[in-house]
Amino acid sequence: MAKQIAMTLLPLLLLLLFTSITEMVEGTKKTHGVTDSNNSVKLFVFGDSYVDTGNFLDSPAYRPPYGMTYPGTPAGRFSDGRVLSDYIASFLKIETPTPYSLKNSSNLQYGINFAHGGVGIFETLTKGPNMTVQIDSLENLIKQNVYTKQDLESSVALVAVSGNDYTAFIANNKSITEIKSFTETLIKQLTINVERIHNLGVNKVAIGLLEPIGCLPQITVVTFHLSCVAPLNSVAQNHNEVLLQTVKQLNQQVGKSVFVTLDLYNAFLSTIEMMQENQDENLKLLNPLLKPCCNGDGFKNSCGVVDDKGEKKYSLCDEPEASFFWDYVHPSQNGWNSVYQQLQSSLGQLIEKINI
Repeated sequence: MAKQIAMTLLPLLLLLLFTSITEMVEGTKKTHGVTDSNNSVKLFVFGDSYVDTGNFLDSPAYRPPYGMTYPGTPAGRFSDGRVLSDYIASFLKIETPTPYSLKNSSNLQYGINFAHGGVGIFETLTKGPNMTVQIDSLENLIKQNVYTKQDLESSVALVAVSGNDYTAFIANNKSITEIKSFTETLIKQLTINVERIHNLGVNKVAIGLLEPIGCLPQITVVTFHLSCVAPLNSVAQNHNEVLLQTVKQLNQQVGKSVFVTLDLYNAFLSTIEMMQENQDENLKLLNPLLKPCCNGDGFKNSCGVVDDKGEKKYSLCDEPEASFFWDYVHPSQNGWNSVYQQLQSSLGQLIEKINI
């Protein structure tokens, strides 16, 4: 009976999952990495809010309390501090690439970040450049000789998709039974995208697997933030199985390991489990791991929202540094740093024979 209820709620939960993202966007610790003293490697970032470092100019990510941990003021990251792309840049021993929206006023020597909060592989519930358009932007920069063939050959691309396409799919009154076929369509287009990035000259492409979406606070509210929702995690697992098989085939076709997957799914779960053990040992850490640190007051409000009088319509936990999630769907800097530590072995593959 419980399983039947969960499956009945699945479409609603999927829609609720990223509806909050749409409302939001509308309304480090020491790391180890390559030892390239010349900083010749560049990082090109494609995706959504999990890796966006400032492209969505009209979003809550540019309002308090976002950015309170790093850089200390709102700077366009959907977190209290650093996000995944920041940590991967630190692994490569370079500065975080400039957001594409700020390219005319910034140094582009470390690459560029095209990611935009709320978007996806296809069109989503948020207006913004989807992944195809983001790659178009890189191609235009190449045509303008902003980046040379040598720049691209020694560069790394990061491709991150956190599930906004699934939200748009459900919002268009599609049946939950159609999700598996939609996943096939989604991965097919993602394949075209990453092949295109490689054909532009990038020899290492990191592709993020889908995180356990059933563990995000917007969903775990139905369990009082005590446990993940398994049926939604099954959607992510199927997505990842198809993607892993596809990446294996792509590398076989090119004859070398160009495409590397980053297992965000298990990195999230392992980090949550590890933090739960630490929390059990330290009763002072009272904020539940599956609950956001920045919590909107009421269902219609989200992190960063203020009323007409400027009064906050959200609350903050006492210790963001002890939380895994920052808001309803995004990890905190602490959360991202912990996930990053779990990804070390996969990231090592990005610097193996990077110039071949």
